[in-house]
Amino acid sequence: MKKKDKLYNALFSVAAVLFLWILWLIAALAVGNGYILPSVGETFAAMGTLLAEGAFWRAFGGTFLRTLIAFAVSFAAGLALAAIAGAFPRARAFFAPIVSVLRSVPTMAIILILLLWSTPRAAPAIVSFLVLMPAVYAAALAEFDEVRREYGELARAFGVGARRKIFGMYLPLSAPNLLGQAGAILSMGLKITVSGEVLSNTFHSLGGMMQDAKMFVDMPRLMALTLVAVFVGFTLEGLCVLAKFLLVRWQR
Repeated sequence: MKKKDKLYNALFSVAAVLFLWILWLIAALAVGNGYILPSVGETFAAMGTLLAEGAFWRAFGGTFLRTLIAFAVSFAAGLALAAIAGAFPRARAFFAPIVSVLRSVPTMAIILILLLWSTPRAAPAIVSFLVLMPAVYAAALAEFDEVRREYGELARAFGVGARRKIFGMYLPLSAPNLLGQAGAILSMGLKITVSGEVLSNTFHSLGGMMQDAKMFVDMPRLMALTLVAVFVGFTLEGLCVLAKFLLVRWQR
């Protein structure tokens, strides 16, 4: 991408943020009730109070750890299954209905079932894994198929075996694009984990704090917690994009 295009993309991203901020200001003035929609000032004041609380950082740590564990396990499992499916067509046919079922099951239904089988601490991480793993599998399989279309004939001509295809072709050549998509998947994992924590009222979690704020009708605190989750999601996506850029430069 040219520098000029990157500059225009950055300007439009800033413009989108400003648009959302102005929209929030107008909506808050129109509603005129902080119990329904708090103002920007009230929300950031609540965020300042949150950041000074030890309970918030314990909750943030618990949510972030669950998200990372679910993402790491999902990414490893999705990559492994996609690599096997890419190398063996019969394995792809076997995995297809399983992945379709996992995609189709409603997230809330999974959480409710898991609350009967596990604990409020474990359920959000498990449901995040069940949602993220099919997403990783689909993204990785698409990348592996692209590599096979470009280099499949060459690999067959030289008699490259399945193991060398996976570790010598699929994974190295797909790594930059997969790393770029990892940010969006990780951000989605954070959203799903927080949603699971809200429903299960997980102790020491951002979702649990959101549930408490809702019960006490503390809308500025609820909005502040929501913004924290959004900021963390954006940061994670940005870090993955940066990691992709560094990996591409290193591979060159």
